Amino acid sequence: MRRTEQEGHGPVRYGPPLPDQGLPVLPGLTAALTASAEGIGGTGGPDGTGGAGGPVPGGRPSDGVPGRPHSDVGALLDAACAYWARRGLPTEPDRTAAASGGPALLLALTAAVGGDVLLPRPCAAWWEPQARLLGRAVFHAATPAECGGVPDPYALLETVRRVRAEGGDPRLLVLSVADDPAATVAPPELLHETVEAAAGEGLHVVSDETWRDTLHQEHDTVLLSPAEMLPDRVTVLTDLSGAHLPPGWPAAVARFPGDAAGARLRARVLDVLTATGAGVAAPVAAAAAYALGEPGDVVARRAAAARLHGRVAAALHRTVVSAGAVARPPRAGRHLYADLGPLRPALAARDVHDAQELEDYLTARLGTPVPGGHRFCDDLDALRVRLSTGPFLGAADSERTASLMSPAPLELPHVRRALTQVAAVFDELRDDAGRWESPR
Repeated sequence: MRRTEQEGHGPVRYGPPLPDQGLPVLPGLTAALTASAEGIGGTGGPDGTGGAGGPVPGGRPSDGVPGRPHSDVGALLDAACAYWARRGLPTEPDRTAAASGGPALLLALTAAVGGDVLLPRPCAAWWEPQARLLGRAVFHAATPAECGGVPDPYALLETVRRVRAEGGDPRLLVLSVADDPAATVAPPELLHETVEAAAGEGLHVVSDETWRDTLHQEHDTVLLSPAEMLPDRVTVLTDLSGAHLPPGWPAAVARFPGDAAGARLRARVLDVLTATGAGVAAPVAAAAAYALGEPGDVVARRAAAARLHGRVAAALHRTVVSAGAVARPPRAGRHLYADLGPLRPALAARDVHDAQELEDYLTARLGTPVPGGHRFCDDLDALRVRLSTGPFLGAADSERTASLMSPAPLELPHVRRALTQVAAVFDELRDDAGRWESPR
């Protein structure tokens, strides 16, 4: 008998984390964190002060911004401003905020904006729980064929119309131009249509840009931020545990619109962050500031890591597509989103009928977590999963370093062995699916 609920596999406690880099931490990041931990300790307020009690103990003198004592979080926000400016988004410190991770920052934004929340389907696993925790209604709009992360503009308009007709109050749209789970990058023209549609309906847009610096082929992929298109309607959010910091060092930054409405939104977000104690630990803030300053070692590692994960993701894509599954070509991030619907007959013979059962089956067969599409707000009945590339880089630091340094990482024994295991599982499903097909 098929289960009718997920039997303890809930979407929050059992939800998948951000895909790990799978690489040793840069010495420069470790040095920045250690120096701060030895000299300061504590946390900083979300606006760069020390929170309600003043600057972080041991904090440096004012950095010249009136009314803003300097701290490691203040240095983080200064670094974030320079980081955004290098990407065509001029930013002042009084338009920014920091928090202990993307979920805390999105929770504060959702609370500050109010109303119902609109999300693409599928979407990042950590988006919906923030709205649900606040008791907000969440509605999903379908993504177009060419990418994930951004709703189809017509689907968005229809969803807004339907929600309002049913008495809802949609106010917030969250999207991502470089997407988890789809690993795609939204074409600028599609993104512009969606953002214009959202603005026309009075929605505030949160652009999750956690993965924007993980493009597999940076010079062949055009990535634009919605904040470049409609700066007065978009708040940019970046979880630094994506491309910049290890997963255990939680930090995130936000960039708000520069008008009066943006200032009011920022003030409400800062209130929520302060009330919930979501400040960034000073040592983590120091490491994050170092990363966003983009010294040579950070830039070189980020580019090398993106190329490495891109090669593994492309190999995974070839494997699952050749087995008969469906997947968009990965363009960013450390993952691949695959639809095993065409292999349903073979999976049904293994008592796999939905995404949870597919998650259990592939996790057991591959020996690494393979979250089902339902973790990303996709249809439970759809046979979709996210495959992460990090586990393919090796189990030990020596293997991961070898993967990073090799000119042909796919030929390394540990990488080839892991890819061969995936190929064996998928090829077996393909062969069995062929046997189960009805004769024509």
